[in-house]
Amino acid sequence: MATLLLAEDHPVTLWGLKKIVEEFGHSVISTNNNGINACNQIHLRQPDIALLDINLPGMSGFEILENIKKSRSRTKIVFCTSHTEISMFNKAKELGANGYILKTFDFQELKECLERVSSNGYFFSSSLNAGLKMDYNNNHVENTHELTKLSAVELKILNLIANQQTSKKIATELFVSEKTIEAHRSNILKKLNLPKEKNTLLMWAIKNIKSF
Repeated sequence: MATLLLAEDHPVTLWGLKKIVEEFGHSVISTNNNGINACNQIHLRQPDIALLDINLPGMSGFEILENIKKSRSRTKIVFCTSHTEISMFNKAKELGANGYILKTFDFQELKECLERVSSNGYFFSSSLNAGLKMDYNNNHVENTHELTKLSAVELKILNLIANQQTSKKIATELFVSEKTIEAHRSNILKKLNLPKEKNTLLMWAIKNIKSF
Protein backbone atom coordinates (compact mmCIF):
# COMPACT_ATOMS: atom_id res chain seq x y z
CA MET A 1 0.00 0.00 0.00
CA ALA A 2 1.08 3.60 -0.56
CA THR A 3 2.22 6.36 1.77
CA LEU A 4 0.14 9.51 1.35
CA LEU A 5 0.33 13.20 2.12
CA LEU A 6 -2.97 15.08 2.26
CA ALA A 7 -3.49 18.82 1.78
CA GLU A 8 -6.92 20.40 2.25
CA ASP A 9 -7.81 23.66 3.99
CA HIS A 10 -11.22 22.50 5.26
CA PRO A 11 -10.62 20.58 8.52
CA VAL A 12 -13.66 18.30 8.23
CA THR A 13 -12.84 17.36 4.63
CA LEU A 14 -9.21 16.74 5.58
CA TRP A 15 -10.25 14.51 8.49
CA GLY A 16 -12.69 12.61 6.27
CA LEU A 17 -10.11 12.01 3.54
CA LYS A 18 -7.65 10.69 6.09
CA LYS A 19 -10.17 8.22 7.48
CA ILE A 20 -11.19 7.03 4.02
CA VAL A 21 -7.70 6.40 2.64
CA GLU A 22 -6.62 4.68 5.86
CA GLU A 23 -9.61 2.34 5.51
CA PHE A 24 -8.23 1.46 2.07
CA GLY A 25 -5.03 0.35 3.81
CA HIS A 26 -2.83 3.30 2.86
CA SER A 27 -0.61 5.10 5.38
CA VAL A 28 -1.16 8.85 5.82
CA ILE A 29 2.19 10.27 6.90
CA SER A 30 1.31 13.97 6.75
CA THR A 31 -1.84 16.14 6.80
CA ASN A 32 -1.66 19.82 5.89
CA ASN A 33 -4.06 22.76 5.75
CA ASN A 34 -1.91 25.05 3.58
CA GLY A 35 0.20 24.71 0.48
CA ILE A 36 3.53 25.86 1.87
CA ASN A 37 3.57 23.22 4.60
CA ALA A 38 2.41 20.58 2.14
CA CYS A 39 5.24 21.37 -0.30
CA ASN A 40 7.84 21.34 2.46
CA GLN A 41 6.55 18.01 3.80
CA ILE A 42 6.61 16.44 0.33
CA HIS A 43 10.29 17.32 0.00
CA LEU A 44 11.05 16.17 3.53
CA ARG A 45 9.07 12.93 3.69
CA GLN A 46 8.78 11.89 0.02
CA PRO A 47 5.34 10.22 0.17
CA ASP A 48 4.32 7.94 -2.68
CA ILE A 49 1.30 10.13 -3.44
CA ALA A 50 0.28 13.67 -2.50
CA LEU A 51 -3.51 14.12 -2.59
CA LEU A 52 -4.02 17.88 -2.91
CA ASP A 53 -6.78 20.42 -3.24
CA ILE A 54 -5.99 22.99 -5.93
CA ASN A 55 -7.05 26.02 -3.87
CA LEU A 56 -4.74 26.08 -0.86
CA PRO A 57 -3.63 29.07 1.24
CA GLY A 58 -0.05 30.21 0.71
CA MET A 59 0.70 27.98 -2.27
CA SER A 60 -1.75 26.47 -4.75
CA GLY A 61 -1.83 22.82 -5.73
CA PHE A 62 -0.58 23.82 -9.19
CA GLU A 63 2.37 25.68 -7.67
CA ILE A 64 3.20 22.64 -5.55
CA LEU A 65 3.12 20.41 -8.64
CA GLU A 66 5.42 22.76 -10.53
CA ASN A 67 7.81 22.83 -7.59
CA ILE A 68 7.81 19.05 -7.22
CA LYS A 69 8.44 18.49 -10.94
CA LYS A 70 11.42 20.86 -10.92
CA SER A 71 12.97 19.00 -7.98
CA ARG A 72 12.42 15.63 -9.70
CA SER A 73 10.70 14.27 -6.61
CA ARG A 74 9.33 10.73 -6.92
CA THR A 75 6.03 11.79 -5.31
CA LYS A 76 3.01 11.49 -7.58
CA ILE A 77 0.44 14.31 -7.48
CA VAL A 78 -3.32 13.74 -7.48
CA PHE A 79 -5.74 16.66 -7.31
CA CYS A 80 -8.96 16.23 -5.34
CA THR A 81 -10.97 19.29 -6.30
CA SER A 82 -14.37 20.84 -6.94
CA HIS A 83 -13.13 22.44 -10.18
CA THR A 84 -14.77 21.05 -13.32
CA GLU A 85 -13.52 23.85 -15.58
CA ILE A 86 -11.76 22.75 -18.74
CA SER A 87 -9.02 25.32 -18.18
CA MET A 88 -8.18 23.88 -14.75
CA PHE A 89 -8.23 20.29 -15.98
CA ASN A 90 -6.01 21.12 -18.96
CA LYS A 91 -3.60 22.98 -16.69
CA ALA A 92 -3.31 19.97 -14.38
CA LYS A 93 -2.55 17.68 -17.33
CA GLU A 94 -0.12 20.18 -18.82
CA LEU A 95 1.82 20.34 -15.56
CA GLY A 96 1.99 16.55 -15.35
CA ALA A 97 -0.55 15.60 -12.68
CA ASN A 98 -0.97 11.85 -12.15
CA GLY A 99 -4.62 12.14 -11.24
CA TYR A 100 -7.58 14.52 -11.12
CA ILE A 101 -10.61 13.48 -9.12
CA LEU A 102 -13.68 15.50 -8.18
CA LYS A 103 -14.79 15.87 -4.57
CA THR A 104 -18.09 14.28 -5.59
CA PHE A 105 -16.25 10.94 -5.90
CA ASP A 106 -17.64 7.73 -4.48
CA PHE A 107 -15.34 5.60 -2.33
CA GLN A 108 -14.68 3.05 -5.07
CA GLU A 109 -13.53 5.76 -7.49
CA LEU A 110 -11.02 7.17 -5.00
CA LYS A 111 -9.81 3.66 -4.20
CA GLU A 112 -9.29 2.90 -7.89
CA CYS A 113 -7.51 6.23 -8.37
CA LEU A 114 -4.99 5.58 -5.61
CA GLU A 115 -4.39 2.01 -6.77
CA ARG A 116 -3.78 3.02 -10.35
CA VAL A 117 -1.49 5.94 -9.49
CA SER A 118 0.42 3.69 -7.05
CA SER A 119 1.07 1.37 -9.98
CA ASN A 120 2.55 4.22 -12.05
CA GLY A 121 -0.68 4.81 -13.91
CA TYR A 122 -2.93 7.83 -14.33
CA PHE A 123 -6.49 8.39 -13.22
CA PHE A 124 -8.97 11.06 -14.23
CA SER A 125 -12.43 11.07 -12.68
CA SER A 126 -15.14 9.39 -14.76
CA SER A 127 -17.48 12.27 -13.86
CA LEU A 128 -15.14 14.76 -15.55
CA ASN A 129 -16.64 14.24 -19.00
CA ALA A 130 -20.02 15.52 -17.86
CA GLY A 131 -18.43 18.23 -15.77
CA LEU A 132 -16.22 19.58 -18.54
CA LYS A 133 -19.09 19.52 -21.00
CA MET A 134 -21.22 21.47 -18.53
CA ASP A 135 -18.41 23.99 -18.25
CA TYR A 136 -18.68 24.71 -21.98
CA ASN A 137 -22.44 24.74 -22.25
CA ASN A 138 -23.56 26.49 -19.08
CA ASN A 139 -20.72 28.57 -17.70
CA HIS A 140 -19.64 29.96 -21.09
CA VAL A 141 -15.95 30.10 -20.22
CA GLU A 142 -14.40 31.72 -23.25
CA ASN A 143 -10.82 31.94 -24.49
CA THR A 144 -9.74 28.72 -22.77
CA HIS A 145 -6.83 28.46 -25.20
CA GLU A 146 -5.58 31.82 -23.98
CA LEU A 147 -5.79 30.65 -20.36
CA THR A 148 -3.42 27.76 -21.02
CA LYS A 149 -0.67 30.33 -21.62
CA LEU A 150 -0.82 31.40 -17.98
CA SER A 151 1.17 29.92 -15.12
CA ALA A 152 -0.53 28.43 -12.07
CA VAL A 153 0.00 31.56 -10.00
CA GLU A 154 -1.25 33.76 -12.85
CA LEU A 155 -4.42 31.67 -13.10
CA LYS A 156 -4.97 32.08 -9.38
CA ILE A 157 -4.48 35.85 -9.59
CA LEU A 158 -6.84 36.08 -12.57
CA ASN A 159 -9.47 34.20 -10.60
CA LEU A 160 -9.13 36.65 -7.72
CA ILE A 161 -9.32 39.58 -10.13
CA ALA A 162 -12.54 38.11 -11.57
CA ASN A 163 -13.89 38.18 -8.02
CA GLN A 164 -13.00 41.90 -7.97
CA GLN A 165 -10.16 41.61 -5.48
CA THR A 166 -7.70 44.52 -5.44
CA SER A 167 -3.96 44.03 -5.90
CA LYS A 168 -3.49 44.81 -2.22
CA LYS A 169 -5.94 42.11 -1.11
CA ILE A 170 -4.47 39.59 -3.56
CA ALA A 171 -0.98 40.32 -2.27
CA THR A 172 -2.14 39.73 1.31
CA GLU A 173 -3.80 36.42 0.40
CA LEU A 174 -0.77 35.15 -1.52
CA PHE A 175 1.78 36.41 1.01
CA VAL A 176 3.65 38.54 -1.54
CA SER A 177 4.14 42.26 -2.12
CA GLU A 178 1.67 44.43 -3.99
CA LYS A 179 4.48 45.22 -6.43
CA THR A 180 4.78 41.51 -7.25
CA ILE A 181 1.05 41.31 -8.00
CA GLU A 182 1.29 44.32 -10.29
CA ALA A 183 4.14 42.60 -12.17
CA HIS A 184 1.99 39.48 -12.56
CA ARG A 185 -0.92 41.60 -13.83
CA SER A 186 1.37 43.12 -16.45
CA ASN A 187 2.52 39.65 -17.57
CA ILE A 188 -1.07 38.42 -17.76
CA LEU A 189 -2.04 41.38 -19.96
CA LYS A 190 0.87 40.61 -22.27
CA LYS A 191 0.04 36.87 -22.52
CA LEU A 192 -3.64 37.61 -23.20
CA ASN A 193 -2.74 40.30 -25.73
CA LEU A 194 -4.75 42.92 -23.88
CA PRO A 195 -4.05 46.68 -23.92
CA LYS A 196 -2.44 48.20 -20.82
CA GLU A 197 -5.39 50.39 -19.93
CA LYS A 198 -7.08 50.92 -16.58
CA ASN A 199 -9.52 48.13 -15.62
CA THR A 200 -8.88 46.22 -18.87
CA LEU A 201 -7.88 43.05 -17.03
CA LEU A 202 -10.76 43.34 -14.56
CA MET A 203 -13.31 43.69 -17.34
CA TRP A 204 -11.79 40.77 -19.29
CA ALA A 205 -11.74 38.53 -16.21
CA ILE A 206 -15.34 39.31 -15.24
CA LYS A 207 -16.50 38.56 -18.79
CA ASN A 208 -14.48 35.39 -19.38
CA ILE A 209 -13.82 33.78 -16.00
CA LYS A 210 -17.12 32.52 -14.67
CA SER A 211 -17.25 29.93 -11.87
CA PHE A 212 -13.48 29.66 -12.26
